[in-house]
Amino acid sequence: MGEQTHDITFPGAGVTLAGSLTVPDRDGPVPGVLLVGGSGPSDRHNDTHFPPIRAHLVAAGFAVLSYDKRGVGGSSGAWQDGGLDDLAADALAAWEHLRARPGVLAGATGLFGHSEGGWVVLRAATGRDDVPWLVVNGCPGMTPAEQDRYAFENFTRRAGGDVEAVLAVYDRVVEAARRGADFAEATRLATAPGVPPEFTENWDDVDERLWGFLKRKQDHDPVPDIAGLRCPLLAVFGGADELVPVVDSARLFTAAATRPDRPRGATLATAVFPGANHRVQVDGPDHLAPGYLDALTAWIRDRAESFHGGVPG
Repeated sequence: MGEQTHDITFPGAGVTLAGSLTVPDRDGPVPGVLLVGGSGPSDRHNDTHFPPIRAHLVAAGFAVLSYDKRGVGGSSGAWQDGGLDDLAADALAAWEHLRARPGVLAGATGLFGHSEGGWVVLRAATGRDDVPWLVVNGCPGMTPAEQDRYAFENFTRRAGGDVEAVLAVYDRVVEAARRGADFAEATRLATAPGVPPEFTENWDDVDERLWGFLKRKQDHDPVPDIAGLRCPLLAVFGGADELVPVVDSARLFTAAATRPDRPRGATLATAVFPGANHRVQVDGPDHLAPGYLDALTAWIRDRAESFHGGVPG
């Protein structure tokens, strides 16, 4: 069986978003999956991450939509000028557009978010009764400030640098952000004499607009959004993820999911793939962990079937 891919545009939250919709060549309506990319200037392919996921889902009978983040590719606006709430509003607009497409089963169409995209889809879905299922992939269970500190620690250790010194600088920059420091002050802290190169080389990509975005984002706590979900959630991690504290994240997801006021239908499934990285890849960027695509597709299929009685085979 074949497939068809359409380049599309649709309104986001005050912007025009551009993306790709791929639909299987199947008789009858099919469930949909919205893919939401990670941090930075992520496009509809999330670099090279989404194409194999998209291909596997489409082959299994799902319509898949992914889009360029605002200000990236064909999408208007600038992601640096907003915050996670703006990105979540864009994700909801994309999800609504997918649900409204002819041949797509609206009630069985859910969202998949990778890394920062996990925070985005959690914020988009929390408290809603019309989202049937949600997948987060490599999504930290803690704030960006805590997650980035872990990533800096691992990066510095791999580079053979002074971990304690790097984290001390990191903590000073984070505290400066909390008191509203401007970009000039942050740059002085990040590039002062004696600051280890493991920190300064990461600061080279930060400009005034990105600093504003990081300030708005750094203390975002995903736990209330997890606790507020009313739908099944699958949280997937790579066991060797050096960017996200997997053990702590899984614990935080579980703690939120076991709150006594959580709806009974808001189940949590957690999958950890040993030896896999942040993108659940092994042995290089072109190899997803063995069993990952089958497990992901099977979980989504089970959730989708419960909402409409079957996925076309």
